[in-house]
Amino acid sequence: MTYLRLKKGHDIGIAGIPEKTYIEAGSVKSVALLPNEFLYVKPKLLVKEGDMVKCGDPLFIDKQNPNIKWASPGGGIVSKIQFGPRRVVQSIEITLDEEESYAQYDAISIADSDRQKLIDKILEMNLWPLIRQRPFNKIADPKDTPKSIFISGCNTAPLAGDNNYILDGCDEAFNVGLALLAKLTEGDVHLAIHEDANSTSLTSNDNVRIHRINGPHPVGNVGILIYHMDPLNPHEVVWTCEPQHVLTLGRAFLTGKYDPAMTITIGGPSIENPGYIKTRVGAPVETLSQGNIKEGNHRLIRGDVLTGKAITNVPYLGLYDTSLSCIPESHERTFIGWLKPGSSKRIYSLMQTYFGSNSSQFSFSTLLQGGKRALIPFNAWEDVLPMDILPNPLYRAILAQDIDEMEKLGILEVVEEDVALCSFACPSKIDLGGAIRQGLDQIVKED
Repeated sequence: MTYLRLKKGHDIGIAGIPEKTYIEAGSVKSVALLPNEFLYVKPKLLVKEGDMVKCGDPLFIDKQNPNIKWASPGGGIVSKIQFGPRRVVQSIEITLDEEESYAQYDAISIADSDRQKLIDKILEMNLWPLIRQRPFNKIADPKDTPKSIFISGCNTAPLAGDNNYILDGCDEAFNVGLALLAKLTEGDVHLAIHEDANSTSLTSNDNVRIHRINGPHPVGNVGILIYHMDPLNPHEVVWTCEPQHVLTLGRAFLTGKYDPAMTITIGGPSIENPGYIKTRVGAPVETLSQGNIKEGNHRLIRGDVLTGKAITNVPYLGLYDTSLSCIPESHERTFIGWLKPGSSKRIYSLMQTYFGSNSSQFSFSTLLQGGKRALIPFNAWEDVLPMDILPNPLYRAILAQDIDEMEKLGILEVVEEDVALCSFACPSKIDLGGAIRQGLDQIVKED
């Protein structure tokens, strides 16, 4: 067991932290899969409206890698396929049967199976999209051999759930999932948990290297963990998996079927009763948030407030979403608000400029407090990024579309979530995360 303690970063003092209690949500009548949330995937539909599907049946494949299929998150009838501009598939909606049927697969022994047989079984069960890779944070290529696999059991993002609480009592399935992942790499499976974690699901297993971590966000991001524990070298890949997806893989190998169960958090300044909800992949956000949002105009976000997506015309959870956040929608700026120090209700100071400025939780809104400005390099980014990467020169290299310089400056070691705090802290209002994705997209396009 090793320890990682970082000082750089910042825990945003946002109001509405989820209480460790489970909230009763409405019954889920429909679910959806969102093909356009998967990076660098070209979907080819395997179903059409009106088709009957079982939970776990394939809904679409990737044209570039037809072996990779996406499992249906529910059993019922394909009620709607929504297309966006240029016929991009935005969502595949399924109205659930009262008694769902499940696609059943033959179980195999993990201990007695070689790596390729296990990969083939995951592909057969349509669960391969649960495994992603760095660099790029795209779905892993089953033909690659990763140098290691990382799982972050300590989500430090704002309003995120505590995996020590979520996974408590899931020892068997979680350990089976870890044993499965351990057979997929010649290196180590790294499991990062909080320094104070005590759930036996996280602390009692023989198939992984456990790292106890502590520090402000983004210490729990897999990109930060990889950088400090097993840094990427050129032409290497590392696979990653969410803790609840490890659980999903373990259950699939125990039962031979896909269980889309998912525990999420709901929180933020606009939520009446923040807490945890036991639901399923692709659940409608209206069902999950109904009766729990304060009066007024608010923005509902799937994911955390730093990297999540505003819910607009596709009101369902994505495959990788483990939280719902809700903040007030605001467009009005306070006149000379910067001249009113000393009140935590008015000013949130990242650098503790005012005494007592961050002494309580803050009701953040969507207001940006200004627009994009000239970039002035005075370490606002560097102070919240716990990596020896120069974000300012990297940003300039992205603007110049200089791929060689981007790679020298470490773009392949980061994705949007790793630099999200830089965007939050930036006095110039620059979306560094969006720029990082722009640079990564260019590299993928050039390959």
